Amino acid sequence: MQALRTLIISAASIALLNACGGGGGSGGSNPPVNSPDNGWVAGVYDDASQFENQCANPRSGTDPDTGNLYPDRQGSAIDEKNWLRSWSNDTYLWYQELPDLNPENDYSEFVTERFPTEPNGYFSQLKTTATTPSGKPKDSYHFVLDSQTWYELSQGGVSFGYGIEFAVLVSSPPRDVRIAYSQNTSQAAQLGMTRGTKIIAIDGEPVLDGDPDILNAGLSPDVAGEEHDFEVLLPGALETQTFTLTAAEVAIDPLQNVKVIPTATGNVGYMAFHDHIAPAELALINAIQSLSQQGINDLVIDLRYNGGGYLDIASELGYMIAGNATLNRTFELLQFNDKYPNVNPVTGQTIRPIPFHTRAQGFSAPENQPLPTLGDSLNRVFLLTGSGTCSASEALINGLRGINFDVIQIGATTCGKPYGYYPTPNCGSTYFTVQFKGVNAAGFGDYPDGFTPSVGGDLGGTEVTGCAVTDDFNHALGDPAEARLAAALYYRDNDSCPPELGVQFGPSGGNDGPLGTGGEAIRLSPEEPKILKTPARRMRLL
Repeated sequence: MQALRTLIISAASIALLNACGGGGGSGGSNPPVNSPDNGWVAGVYDDASQFENQCANPRSGTDPDTGNLYPDRQGSAIDEKNWLRSWSNDTYLWYQELPDLNPENDYSEFVTERFPTEPNGYFSQLKTTATTPSGKPKDSYHFVLDSQTWYELSQGGVSFGYGIEFAVLVSSPPRDVRIAYSQNTSQAAQLGMTRGTKIIAIDGEPVLDGDPDILNAGLSPDVAGEEHDFEVLLPGALETQTFTLTAAEVAIDPLQNVKVIPTATGNVGYMAFHDHIAPAELALINAIQSLSQQGINDLVIDLRYNGGGYLDIASELGYMIAGNATLNRTFELLQFNDKYPNVNPVTGQTIRPIPFHTRAQGFSAPENQPLPTLGDSLNRVFLLTGSGTCSASEALINGLRGINFDVIQIGATTCGKPYGYYPTPNCGSTYFTVQFKGVNAAGFGDYPDGFTPSVGGDLGGTEVTGCAVTDDFNHALGDPAEARLAAALYYRDNDSCPPELGVQFGPSGGNDGPLGTGGEAIRLSPEEPKILKTPARRMRLL
Protein backbone atom coordinates (compact mmCIF):
# COMPACT_ATOMS: atom_id res chain seq x y z
CA MET A 1 0.00 0.00 0.00
CA GLN A 2 1.24 3.47 -0.82
CA ALA A 3 2.29 5.99 1.83
CA LEU A 4 -0.03 8.74 3.02
CA ARG A 5 0.92 12.21 1.79
CA THR A 6 0.26 15.01 4.25
CA LEU A 7 1.24 18.68 3.98
CA ILE A 8 0.95 19.87 7.54
CA ILE A 9 0.22 23.54 7.03
CA SER A 10 -1.63 23.45 3.73
CA ALA A 11 -5.23 24.55 4.14
CA ALA A 12 -5.92 22.22 1.25
CA SER A 13 -4.21 19.25 2.86
CA ILE A 14 -6.01 16.06 1.89
CA ALA A 15 -5.07 12.45 1.17
CA LEU A 16 -6.80 9.87 -0.96
CA LEU A 17 -4.61 6.98 0.21
CA ASN A 18 -4.91 4.44 2.96
CA ALA A 19 -2.02 4.90 5.40
CA CYS A 20 -1.90 1.22 6.49
CA GLY A 21 -0.43 2.06 9.92
CA GLY A 22 2.03 4.75 8.73
CA GLY A 23 1.77 8.52 8.87
CA GLY A 24 3.74 9.08 12.07
CA GLY A 25 1.19 7.67 14.51
CA SER A 26 1.66 4.97 17.09
CA GLY A 27 1.08 2.21 14.55
CA GLY A 28 3.71 0.55 12.42
CA SER A 29 6.72 -1.34 13.69
CA ASN A 30 7.69 -1.45 17.34
CA PRO A 31 9.98 1.27 18.77
CA PRO A 32 13.69 0.46 19.02
CA VAL A 33 14.81 -1.77 21.86
CA ASN A 34 16.40 0.13 24.75
CA SER A 35 20.09 -0.42 25.39
CA PRO A 36 21.27 -0.64 29.06
CA ASP A 37 24.81 0.55 28.20
CA ASN A 38 24.24 4.07 26.91
CA GLY A 39 23.53 6.03 30.09
CA TRP A 40 19.76 6.03 29.77
CA VAL A 41 17.91 4.80 32.86
CA ALA A 42 14.27 3.82 32.44
CA GLY A 43 11.93 5.73 34.73
CA VAL A 44 14.52 8.36 35.68
CA TYR A 45 13.84 11.82 34.24
CA ASP A 46 16.14 14.81 34.49
CA ASP A 47 14.56 18.25 34.50
CA ALA A 48 13.69 19.33 30.96
CA SER A 49 15.47 22.66 31.49
CA GLN A 50 18.82 20.82 31.43
CA PHE A 51 18.30 20.06 27.73
CA GLU A 52 16.22 23.06 26.61
CA ASN A 53 17.49 24.97 23.54
CA GLN A 54 20.43 22.56 23.02
CA CYS A 55 20.07 21.98 19.31
CA ALA A 56 21.67 19.85 16.65
CA ASN A 57 21.30 22.80 14.25
CA PRO A 58 21.09 26.04 16.25
CA ARG A 59 19.38 29.00 14.58
CA SER A 60 20.82 32.51 14.50
CA GLY A 61 19.02 35.83 14.25
CA THR A 62 15.85 37.22 15.83
CA ASP A 63 12.78 35.25 16.81
CA PRO A 64 9.78 37.06 15.23
CA ASP A 65 7.51 35.79 17.99
CA THR A 66 9.51 37.33 20.85
CA GLY A 67 11.64 40.00 19.19
CA ASN A 68 14.69 38.53 20.97
CA LEU A 69 17.64 36.57 19.65
CA TYR A 70 16.99 32.87 19.26
CA PRO A 71 17.99 31.07 22.50
CA ASP A 72 19.52 28.13 20.60
CA ARG A 73 22.97 26.85 21.51
CA GLN A 74 25.00 23.98 20.15
CA GLY A 75 23.83 20.57 21.26
CA SER A 76 22.76 17.32 19.62
CA ALA A 77 19.72 15.41 18.45
CA ILE A 78 20.00 13.35 21.66
CA ASP A 79 19.71 16.56 23.70
CA GLU A 80 16.56 17.46 21.77
CA LYS A 81 15.08 14.02 22.43
CA ASN A 82 16.03 14.17 26.11
CA TRP A 83 14.17 17.48 26.32
CA LEU A 84 11.12 15.95 24.64
CA ARG A 85 11.19 12.94 26.96
CA SER A 86 11.43 14.98 30.18
CA TRP A 87 9.00 17.69 29.03
CA SER A 88 6.41 15.08 28.00
CA ASN A 89 6.75 13.15 31.25
CA ASP A 90 6.25 16.38 33.18
CA THR A 91 3.30 17.97 31.35
CA TYR A 92 1.51 15.32 29.23
CA LEU A 93 -2.03 14.83 30.52
CA TRP A 94 -1.73 11.04 30.40
CA TYR A 95 1.99 10.80 31.25
CA GLN A 96 1.41 7.49 33.06
CA GLU A 97 0.46 5.95 29.70
CA LEU A 98 3.62 7.14 27.90
CA PRO A 99 6.18 4.61 26.69
CA ASP A 100 9.64 5.37 28.14
CA LEU A 101 11.77 5.25 25.01
CA ASN A 102 15.56 5.48 24.96
CA PRO A 103 16.46 8.88 23.43
CA GLU A 104 19.89 7.59 22.36
CA ASN A 105 18.36 5.18 19.87
CA ASP A 106 17.61 6.17 16.27
CA TYR A 107 13.97 6.96 15.42
CA SER A 108 14.43 7.70 11.72
CA GLU A 109 11.87 5.02 10.84
CA PHE A 110 9.18 7.27 12.32
CA VAL A 111 10.15 10.36 10.34
CA THR A 112 7.27 11.57 8.15
CA GLU A 113 6.16 14.86 6.63
CA ARG A 114 4.15 15.41 9.81
CA PHE A 115 7.19 14.57 12.00
CA PRO A 116 9.99 15.61 9.64
CA THR A 117 13.20 15.15 11.66
CA GLU A 118 14.64 12.28 13.68
CA PRO A 119 13.93 13.98 17.05
CA ASN A 120 10.41 14.66 15.82
CA GLY A 121 10.08 11.02 14.83
CA TYR A 122 10.89 10.26 18.48
CA PHE A 123 8.23 12.79 19.55
CA SER A 124 5.64 11.02 17.40
CA GLN A 125 5.92 8.00 19.71
CA LEU A 126 5.53 9.96 22.95
CA LYS A 127 1.78 9.59 23.32
CA THR A 128 -0.78 7.17 24.70
CA THR A 129 -2.08 4.33 22.55
CA ALA A 130 -5.39 4.06 24.47
CA THR A 131 -8.75 4.50 22.73
CA THR A 132 -12.06 6.26 23.50
CA PRO A 133 -15.33 4.38 24.12
CA SER A 134 -16.09 4.54 20.38
CA GLY A 135 -12.71 3.00 19.56
CA LYS A 136 -10.94 6.03 18.09
CA PRO A 137 -7.45 6.94 19.37
CA LYS A 138 -7.59 8.75 22.70
CA ASP A 139 -4.85 11.08 21.49
CA SER A 140 -5.19 11.90 17.80
CA TYR A 141 -4.03 15.48 18.34
CA HIS A 142 -0.27 15.02 18.76
CA PHE A 143 1.80 16.98 16.22
CA VAL A 144 4.65 19.38 15.56
CA LEU A 145 5.12 22.41 13.30
CA ASP A 146 8.08 24.41 12.13
CA SER A 147 8.10 27.38 14.54
CA GLN A 148 8.10 29.99 11.76
CA THR A 149 5.15 28.29 10.09
CA TRP A 150 3.25 28.23 13.37
CA TYR A 151 3.97 31.91 13.96
CA GLU A 152 2.64 32.87 10.53
CA LEU A 153 -0.53 30.82 10.96
CA SER A 154 -1.41 31.72 14.56
CA GLN A 155 -0.53 35.41 14.51
CA GLY A 156 -0.91 36.46 10.91
CA GLY A 157 -3.67 34.11 9.75
CA VAL A 158 -1.61 32.82 6.83
CA SER A 159 -1.78 29.28 5.47
CA PHE A 160 -0.08 27.57 2.53
CA GLY A 161 -2.05 26.13 -0.36
CA TYR A 162 -4.77 27.36 -2.73
CA GLY A 163 -7.07 28.92 -0.12
CA ILE A 164 -9.50 26.03 -0.56
CA GLU A 165 -11.05 23.74 2.05
CA PHE A 166 -11.74 20.43 0.37
CA ALA A 167 -14.52 18.07 1.45
CA VAL A 168 -14.53 14.37 0.62
CA LEU A 169 -18.09 13.11 0.22
CA VAL A 170 -16.96 9.67 -0.95
CA SER A 171 -13.40 8.63 -0.26
CA SER A 172 -12.98 5.47 -2.32
CA PRO A 173 -13.70 4.96 -6.00
CA PRO A 174 -16.06 6.25 -7.24
CA ARG A 175 -14.76 9.26 -5.30
CA ASP A 176 -16.55 12.57 -4.84
CA VAL A 177 -14.51 15.63 -3.78
CA ARG A 178 -16.04 19.10 -3.45
CA ILE A 179 -15.04 22.53 -2.18
CA ALA A 180 -16.47 23.27 1.26
CA TYR A 181 -15.48 26.95 1.09
CA SER A 182 -12.72 29.20 -0.23
CA GLN A 183 -10.79 32.04 1.32
CA ASN A 184 -12.15 35.31 -0.05
CA THR A 185 -8.79 36.61 -1.29
CA SER A 186 -7.68 33.37 -2.92
CA GLN A 187 -7.08 32.81 -6.61
CA ALA A 188 -9.65 30.00 -6.47
CA ALA A 189 -12.39 32.31 -5.17
CA GLN A 190 -11.65 34.86 -7.90
CA LEU A 191 -12.11 32.09 -10.47
CA GLY A 192 -15.48 31.14 -9.02
CA MET A 193 -14.24 27.97 -7.31
CA THR A 194 -16.48 28.38 -4.28
CA ARG A 195 -18.61 26.09 -2.15
CA GLY A 196 -20.10 23.16 -4.00
CA THR A 197 -17.55 23.13 -6.83
CA LYS A 198 -16.95 19.51 -7.82
CA ILE A 199 -13.38 18.44 -8.58
CA ILE A 200 -13.51 16.35 -11.76
CA ALA A 201 -9.81 15.84 -12.52
CA ILE A 202 -6.38 17.01 -11.41
CA ASP A 203 -3.56 17.25 -13.96
CA GLY A 204 -5.71 15.16 -16.27
CA GLU A 205 -6.23 12.36 -13.74
CA PRO A 206 -9.92 11.69 -12.89
CA VAL A 207 -10.85 12.08 -9.23
CA LEU A 208 -13.50 9.39 -9.67
CA ASP A 209 -11.05 6.50 -9.92
CA GLY A 210 -7.66 7.96 -10.82
CA ASP A 211 -4.13 7.52 -9.51
CA PRO A 212 -4.02 8.64 -5.84
CA ASP A 213 -0.41 9.84 -6.14
CA ILE A 214 -1.26 12.30 -8.90
CA LEU A 215 -4.39 13.48 -7.09
CA ASN A 216 -2.56 13.93 -3.81
CA ALA A 217 0.25 15.86 -5.46
CA GLY A 218 -2.29 18.36 -6.77
CA LEU A 219 -4.39 18.60 -3.62
CA SER A 220 -1.38 18.99 -1.32
CA PRO A 221 1.32 21.01 -3.11
CA ASP A 222 4.80 20.92 -1.61
CA VAL A 223 6.28 24.32 -2.51
CA ALA A 224 5.15 27.85 -3.25
CA GLY A 225 4.76 28.47 -6.97
CA GLU A 226 3.81 24.87 -7.71
CA GLU A 227 1.09 24.73 -10.37
CA HIS A 228 -1.61 22.13 -11.01
CA ASP A 229 -4.50 21.95 -13.45
CA PHE A 230 -7.95 21.43 -11.92
CA GLU A 231 -10.90 20.43 -14.08
CA VAL A 232 -13.99 21.46 -12.12
CA LEU A 233 -17.73 21.79 -12.37
CA LEU A 234 -18.62 25.16 -10.86
CA PRO A 235 -21.88 25.60 -8.91
CA GLY A 236 -24.79 25.85 -11.33
CA ALA A 237 -22.64 25.10 -14.38
CA LEU A 238 -23.49 22.50 -17.02
CA GLU A 239 -19.99 22.12 -18.46
CA THR A 240 -16.63 21.69 -16.79
CA GLN A 241 -13.80 24.23 -16.90
CA THR A 242 -10.07 23.80 -16.30
CA PHE A 243 -8.07 26.26 -14.20
CA THR A 244 -4.40 26.31 -13.30
CA LEU A 245 -3.95 26.93 -9.55
CA THR A 246 -0.70 28.14 -8.04
CA ALA A 247 0.22 27.21 -4.47
CA ALA A 248 1.01 30.24 -2.30
CA GLU A 249 0.62 31.70 1.17
CA VAL A 250 -3.05 32.65 1.50
CA ALA A 251 -4.64 34.91 4.12
CA ILE A 252 -7.26 33.04 6.14
CA ASP A 253 -10.69 34.66 6.50
CA PRO A 254 -11.71 33.40 9.96
CA LEU A 255 -15.18 34.96 9.71
CA GLN A 256 -17.27 34.98 6.55
CA ASN A 257 -20.81 35.76 5.41
CA VAL A 258 -21.88 37.97 8.33
CA LYS A 259 -25.46 38.88 7.49
CA VAL A 260 -28.99 39.50 8.73
CA ILE A 261 -31.74 37.21 7.44
CA PRO A 262 -35.16 38.89 7.61
CA THR A 263 -38.00 36.52 8.53
CA ALA A 264 -41.69 36.93 9.34
CA THR A 265 -40.84 36.46 13.02
CA GLY A 266 -37.86 38.81 13.23
CA ASN A 267 -34.31 39.30 12.07
CA VAL A 268 -31.84 36.42 12.39
CA GLY A 269 -28.10 37.04 12.49
CA TYR A 270 -25.79 34.59 10.72
CA MET A 271 -22.02 34.21 10.55
CA ALA A 272 -19.72 31.46 9.28
CA PHE A 273 -16.92 31.25 11.85
CA HIS A 274 -14.06 29.05 10.62
CA ASP A 275 -10.97 29.61 12.82
CA HIS A 276 -10.25 30.85 16.37
CA ILE A 277 -7.06 32.59 15.23
CA ALA A 278 -5.81 36.05 16.21
CA PRO A 279 -7.51 38.05 13.41
CA ALA A 280 -10.85 36.52 14.44
CA GLU A 281 -10.99 38.60 17.62
CA LEU A 282 -11.47 41.92 15.83
CA ALA A 283 -13.64 40.34 13.12
CA LEU A 284 -16.03 38.92 15.75
CA ILE A 285 -16.22 42.25 17.60
CA ASN A 286 -17.14 44.06 14.40
CA ALA A 287 -19.67 41.39 13.45
CA ILE A 288 -21.45 41.43 16.81
CA GLN A 289 -21.57 45.24 16.78
CA SER A 290 -23.08 45.19 13.31
CA LEU A 291 -25.67 42.53 14.15
CA SER A 292 -26.61 44.33 17.35
CA GLN A 293 -27.19 47.58 15.48
CA GLN A 294 -29.49 45.75 13.06
CA GLY A 295 -31.67 44.42 15.89
CA ILE A 296 -31.52 40.66 15.53
CA ASN A 297 -33.85 38.37 17.48
CA ASP A 298 -31.82 35.16 17.08
CA LEU A 299 -28.28 34.21 16.15
CA VAL A 300 -26.95 31.33 14.04
CA ILE A 301 -23.20 30.66 14.14
CA ASP A 302 -21.90 28.24 11.54
CA LEU A 303 -19.11 26.22 13.17
CA ARG A 304 -19.27 23.17 10.93
CA TYR A 305 -15.68 23.66 9.67
CA ASN A 306 -14.20 25.41 12.72
CA GLY A 307 -11.36 23.28 14.06
CA GLY A 308 -10.65 25.57 17.03
CA GLY A 309 -7.75 27.75 18.08
CA TYR A 310 -7.41 30.19 20.96
CA LEU A 311 -9.61 29.34 23.93
CA ASP A 312 -9.67 32.99 25.01
CA ILE A 313 -11.38 33.93 21.74
CA ALA A 314 -14.03 31.27 22.37
CA SER A 315 -14.52 32.77 25.84
CA GLU A 316 -14.90 36.27 24.35
CA LEU A 317 -17.47 34.99 21.87
CA GLY A 318 -19.38 33.29 24.70
CA TYR A 319 -19.71 36.63 26.46
CA MET A 320 -20.69 38.44 23.25
CA ILE A 321 -23.46 35.88 22.76
CA ALA A 322 -24.82 35.56 26.30
CA GLY A 323 -23.93 38.90 27.91
CA ASN A 324 -24.85 39.39 31.55
CA ALA A 325 -25.70 35.70 31.98
CA THR A 326 -21.93 35.05 31.91
CA LEU A 327 -20.84 37.58 34.53
CA ASN A 328 -18.77 36.03 37.33
CA ARG A 329 -19.28 32.60 35.78
CA THR A 330 -16.69 30.05 34.67
CA PHE A 331 -16.19 29.52 30.96
CA GLU A 332 -13.72 26.68 31.42
CA LEU A 333 -11.57 25.25 34.18
CA LEU A 334 -8.36 23.57 33.12
CA GLN A 335 -7.36 20.26 34.67
CA PHE A 336 -3.73 19.11 34.26
CA ASN A 337 -2.16 15.77 35.14
CA ASP A 338 -2.16 14.58 38.75
CA LYS A 339 1.30 16.05 39.38
CA TYR A 340 -0.31 19.47 39.19
CA PRO A 341 -3.69 19.52 40.96
CA ASN A 342 -3.45 23.21 41.88
CA VAL A 343 -0.65 24.77 39.81
CA ASN A 344 -0.43 25.24 36.05
CA PRO A 345 2.79 23.39 35.09
CA VAL A 346 3.45 25.70 32.15
CA THR A 347 2.86 29.11 33.70
CA GLY A 348 3.61 28.20 37.33
CA GLN A 349 0.47 30.07 38.38
CA THR A 350 -2.32 28.81 40.61
CA ILE A 351 -5.04 27.21 38.51
CA ARG A 352 -8.05 29.50 38.37
CA PRO A 353 -11.18 29.24 36.22
CA ILE A 354 -11.11 30.98 32.85
CA PRO A 355 -13.98 33.49 32.96
CA PHE A 356 -16.14 34.65 30.10
CA HIS A 357 -13.97 37.54 28.98
CA THR A 358 -15.81 40.86 28.85
CA ARG A 359 -12.82 42.69 27.36
CA ALA A 360 -10.58 42.01 24.38
CA GLN A 361 -7.45 40.03 25.18
CA GLY A 362 -5.34 41.85 22.60
CA PHE A 363 -5.08 39.25 19.81
CA SER A 364 -6.09 41.73 17.09
CA ALA A 365 -8.28 44.25 18.94
CA PRO A 366 -6.86 46.74 21.49
CA GLU A 367 -6.28 44.95 24.79
CA ASN A 368 -8.97 45.66 27.43
CA GLN A 369 -11.37 47.11 24.87
CA PRO A 370 -14.92 46.43 26.18
CA LEU A 371 -16.64 43.77 24.12
CA PRO A 372 -20.10 44.24 22.60
CA THR A 373 -22.80 41.74 23.44
CA LEU A 374 -26.11 40.44 22.17
CA GLY A 375 -26.95 38.89 25.52
CA ASP A 376 -29.70 41.29 26.51
CA SER A 377 -31.74 40.29 23.46
CA LEU A 378 -30.83 36.60 23.22
CA ASN A 379 -31.62 33.64 25.45
CA ARG A 380 -30.40 30.97 23.04
CA VAL A 381 -28.00 30.42 20.16
CA PHE A 382 -28.14 28.08 17.18
CA LEU A 383 -24.81 26.41 16.37
CA LEU A 384 -24.35 24.58 13.07
CA THR A 385 -21.86 21.74 13.52
CA GLY A 386 -20.14 18.92 11.70
CA SER A 387 -17.31 16.45 12.13
CA GLY A 388 -14.92 19.37 11.58
CA THR A 389 -16.27 21.27 14.62
CA CYS A 390 -13.47 20.74 17.09
CA SER A 391 -11.64 21.86 20.20
CA ALA A 392 -12.19 25.57 20.98
CA SER A 393 -15.49 25.39 19.06
CA GLU A 394 -16.61 22.54 21.30
CA ALA A 395 -15.45 24.55 24.31
CA LEU A 396 -17.89 27.28 23.24
CA ILE A 397 -20.71 24.73 23.22
CA ASN A 398 -19.65 23.30 26.58
CA GLY A 399 -19.05 26.67 28.21
CA LEU A 400 -22.48 28.07 27.31
CA ARG A 401 -24.23 24.87 28.38
CA GLY A 402 -22.38 25.04 31.69
CA ILE A 403 -24.22 28.26 32.61
CA ASN A 404 -27.56 26.90 31.31
CA PHE A 405 -27.62 29.13 28.26
CA ASP A 406 -29.71 27.38 25.60
CA VAL A 407 -27.65 25.89 22.79
CA ILE A 408 -29.48 24.39 19.82
CA GLN A 409 -27.14 22.15 17.79
CA ILE A 410 -27.97 21.65 14.13
CA GLY A 411 -25.89 19.33 11.96
CA ALA A 412 -23.67 16.39 12.83
CA THR A 413 -21.62 15.09 15.76
CA THR A 414 -18.56 17.22 16.56
CA CYS A 415 -15.02 15.84 16.51
CA GLY A 416 -14.60 15.27 20.27
CA LYS A 417 -11.62 17.16 21.68
CA PRO A 418 -11.99 18.44 25.26
CA TYR A 419 -8.21 18.75 25.44
CA GLY A 420 -5.65 21.42 24.70
CA TYR A 421 -2.04 22.47 24.77
CA TYR A 422 0.39 25.30 25.16
CA PRO A 423 2.41 25.44 21.92
CA THR A 424 5.97 24.88 23.14
CA PRO A 425 8.99 25.75 20.97
CA ASN A 426 12.42 24.13 21.08
CA CYS A 427 15.18 24.26 18.44
CA GLY A 428 12.98 25.55 15.61
CA SER A 429 10.06 23.18 16.15
CA THR A 430 6.87 24.01 18.04
CA TYR A 431 5.39 21.00 19.82
CA PHE A 432 1.76 20.27 20.59
CA THR A 433 1.16 17.57 23.19
CA VAL A 434 -2.07 17.24 25.19
CA GLN A 435 -1.51 18.99 28.51
CA PHE A 436 -4.95 19.75 29.90
CA LYS A 437 -8.61 18.91 29.83
CA GLY A 438 -11.31 21.55 30.09
CA VAL A 439 -14.53 21.35 32.13
CA ASN A 440 -17.37 23.86 32.23
CA ALA A 441 -19.06 25.58 35.18
CA ALA A 442 -21.06 22.41 35.84
CA GLY A 443 -17.87 20.32 35.97
CA PHE A 444 -18.56 18.56 32.66
CA GLY A 445 -15.85 17.89 30.09
CA ASP A 446 -16.21 14.25 29.01
CA TYR A 447 -16.94 14.40 25.31
CA PRO A 448 -14.04 12.57 23.60
CA ASP A 449 -16.48 11.36 20.94
CA GLY A 450 -18.09 14.76 20.44
CA PHE A 451 -21.45 16.47 20.98
CA THR A 452 -24.44 15.04 19.10
CA PRO A 453 -27.67 16.90 18.20
CA SER A 454 -30.62 15.13 19.78
CA VAL A 455 -34.37 15.51 19.44
CA GLY A 456 -34.56 14.10 22.97
CA GLY A 457 -33.33 17.34 24.51
CA ASP A 458 -30.31 18.43 26.51
CA LEU A 459 -29.60 16.07 29.40
CA GLY A 460 -26.29 17.68 30.35
CA GLY A 461 -24.05 15.08 28.71
CA THR A 462 -22.97 14.77 25.10
CA GLU A 463 -26.48 14.93 23.63
CA VAL A 464 -27.48 18.51 22.85
CA THR A 465 -30.95 19.69 21.93
CA GLY A 466 -31.18 19.94 18.16
CA CYS A 467 -31.48 18.23 14.82
CA ALA A 468 -29.22 15.93 12.81
CA VAL A 469 -28.98 17.42 9.33
CA THR A 470 -26.78 16.46 6.39
CA ASP A 471 -24.28 18.91 4.89
CA ASP A 472 -25.70 20.59 1.80
CA PHE A 473 -23.22 21.40 -0.97
CA ASN A 474 -25.92 22.61 -3.35
CA HIS A 475 -26.24 25.93 -1.50
CA ALA A 476 -23.78 28.55 -0.27
CA LEU A 477 -23.07 28.97 3.42
CA GLY A 478 -25.50 31.58 4.70
CA ASP A 479 -28.16 30.79 2.09
CA PRO A 480 -31.46 30.36 4.00
CA ALA A 481 -32.18 27.38 1.74
CA GLU A 482 -28.97 25.56 2.82
CA ALA A 483 -30.11 22.47 4.74
CA ARG A 484 -28.53 23.15 8.14
CA LEU A 485 -29.39 26.84 8.19
CA ALA A 486 -32.90 26.07 6.93
CA ALA A 487 -33.36 23.59 9.79
CA ALA A 488 -32.23 26.23 12.32
CA LEU A 489 -34.71 28.73 10.91
CA TYR A 490 -37.48 26.14 11.06
CA TYR A 491 -36.59 25.18 14.63
CA ARG A 492 -36.69 28.79 15.89
CA ASP A 493 -40.29 29.08 14.71
CA ASN A 494 -41.52 25.62 15.68
CA ASP A 495 -39.28 24.38 18.54
CA SER A 496 -38.88 21.14 16.61
CA CYS A 497 -36.91 19.70 13.73
CA PRO A 498 -38.25 19.82 10.17
CA PRO A 499 -40.48 16.76 9.65
CA GLU A 500 -38.62 15.60 6.54
CA LEU A 501 -35.42 14.99 8.53
CA GLY A 502 -34.53 11.51 9.59
CA VAL A 503 -30.80 11.14 9.20
CA GLN A 504 -28.99 10.29 12.42
CA PHE A 505 -25.26 10.64 12.98
CA GLY A 506 -22.87 8.63 15.11
CA PRO A 507 -19.49 9.67 16.51
CA SER A 508 -17.31 11.31 13.90
CA GLY A 509 -14.21 9.24 14.66
CA GLY A 510 -12.02 12.31 14.30
CA ASN A 511 -11.22 14.14 11.10
CA ASP A 512 -7.61 13.54 10.20
CA GLY A 513 -7.72 9.93 9.10
CA PRO A 514 -6.66 8.44 5.77
CA LEU A 515 -8.94 7.77 2.85
CA GLY A 516 -9.20 4.51 0.95
CA THR A 517 -8.12 3.53 -2.53
CA GLY A 518 -10.73 0.85 -2.91
CA GLY A 519 -13.32 -1.22 -1.15
CA GLU A 520 -15.54 0.34 1.48
CA ALA A 521 -15.55 4.14 1.55
CA ILE A 522 -14.74 5.81 4.87
CA ARG A 523 -17.83 7.92 5.50
CA LEU A 524 -19.22 9.48 8.67
CA SER A 525 -22.83 9.31 7.54
CA PRO A 526 -24.75 9.03 4.30
CA GLU A 527 -23.95 12.67 3.51
CA GLU A 528 -21.44 13.95 6.11
CA PRO A 529 -18.17 14.92 4.40
CA LYS A 530 -14.65 14.40 5.59
CA ILE A 531 -13.04 17.81 6.18
CA LEU A 532 -9.29 17.36 6.40
CA LYS A 533 -8.13 20.50 8.15
CA THR A 534 -4.57 20.27 9.33
CA PRO A 535 -3.81 19.61 13.03
CA ALA A 536 -2.73 23.25 13.37
CA ARG A 537 -6.30 24.31 12.69
CA ARG A 538 -7.99 21.79 15.01
CA MET A 539 -6.98 22.77 18.50
CA ARG A 540 -7.60 24.72 21.66
CA LEU A 541 -4.70 26.90 22.70
CA LEU A 542 -3.59 29.07 25.58
